[in-house]
Amino acid sequence: MHKIEDLICIHPFFDGLGQEFCSFVAGCGINRHYEQGQYLAHEGEGAEALMLIRKGKVAVETKVPERGAVIIETLNDGDIAGWSWFFPPYLWAFDLHALTNVSVTALDASCLRAKCEDDPRLGYEVAKRLARMMTERLKNTRLRLLDLYKAPLDLPHRGP
Repeated sequence: MHKIEDLICIHPFFDGLGQEFCSFVAGCGINRHYEQGQYLAHEGEGAEALMLIRKGKVAVETKVPERGAVIIETLNDGDIAGWSWFFPPYLWAFDLHALTNVSVTALDASCLRAKCEDDPRLGYEVAKRLARMMTERLKNTRLRLLDLYKAPLDLPHRGP
């Protein structure tokens, strides 16, 4: 069984930060397990944790009228679930649904935000890593939207 600080240190989100930072934030962490089909979070509820996915698949979902839940993205081992904990009003923007059994190290949002305030170096590193992850996910979403809405390439030319 790994200690929380070891699990934090080996997670890609905290890669390269060093043992000092891992030890510093370890007091915010708890290990959680979700069974396939369980929800890790619900849209509109308080975003109370940064979840470091250690094992499993998590669907990021939103509800669409007349269609129900639609998967926006699938998260896997080594991903993080959520950035809503970092930005007011600290509410989940999407549902998080376990597609398989899922193991996470959950870092309490209030605790982690306080530690980021206490140590500006940590706060800056967390903000940079969240920004990089958000940028990557937005690019992926853009590609999915382009693919979804692209026109067929074999349309006849409509000239004068």
